[in-house]
Amino acid sequence: MTTPHRVTAPARRGRTPSNPGAETAQVQSLTRGLSILQCLASTEGGLTLTDIAQRVQLPPSTAHRLLSTLEKTGYVYQAGDLALWYVGIEAFTVGSSFLSNRDFVAQSHAYMRRLMEQAGETTNLAILDGTEAVFIDQVQCRETMRTIVKLGSRVPLHASGVGKAIFASLPDDQIDAMLKIRGLPRITENTITSPETMWASIRVIRQRGWSFDDEEHLPGTRCVAAPFYDEHAEPLGAISVAGPTSRLPDERIKQLGPRVSHIAEEITHRLGGRWPHPH
Repeated sequence: MTTPHRVTAPARRGRTPSNPGAETAQVQSLTRGLSILQCLASTEGGLTLTDIAQRVQLPPSTAHRLLSTLEKTGYVYQAGDLALWYVGIEAFTVGSSFLSNRDFVAQSHAYMRRLMEQAGETTNLAILDGTEAVFIDQVQCRETMRTIVKLGSRVPLHASGVGKAIFASLPDDQIDAMLKIRGLPRITENTITSPETMWASIRVIRQRGWSFDDEEHLPGTRCVAAPFYDEHAEPLGAISVAGPTSRLPDERIKQLGPRVSHIAEEITHRLGGRWPHPH
């Protein structure tokens, strides 16, 4: 006896739509509905039906029909004396799902690889954990002599490229609290141990958008890093380029800084984050 799913499945896969025109109209309606959602999402406050129709370039009757459908499913709602339309709770639920399910390590990896190709040096990804930065991903360069960190290893915020990038992106009161808890212990001869010098370094990092570790954590190694942010403009982590001092002279550092910062901004936008306003 033939089971039902073995009979019907091939028929569904090879089936030709009986009404291609209707299918095209459905896709068009979906596209138009999404354009209305994007229109409302990009506007401060609500919009009238007339405003929406003009902005998405649809007849008012078509816009109203699509809004009614979106309203029934909770994606938009209408309120106020002016009968303005707003983004609904269901749209928020879908957006929140993206934020909760994003895997920024996986989504950042392609950007790290591109940065490695451009810089010719190893790239790293780190996140903030308490008062330290933790390395969670790396793309090694092709050079025989290269900087390698163990994933899961920790570095202090005040004496590492990724750490200083994250450190500078935190609010002043949080930085001040961390300084009181951890202080500025010396790790190498170049480690910053003076609070005044650290605050001056933080101001520079904030102004130019990237940090510089000049053998402050590991002798013979230099690093350039920049933070990336979440939807609240709060730091999620930092991306860095690290290599031996011999291959990263001052002029090379000045070239890599803006490049690393640009990649960090791309990662921020890819994750749905928001680049903060300058401090």
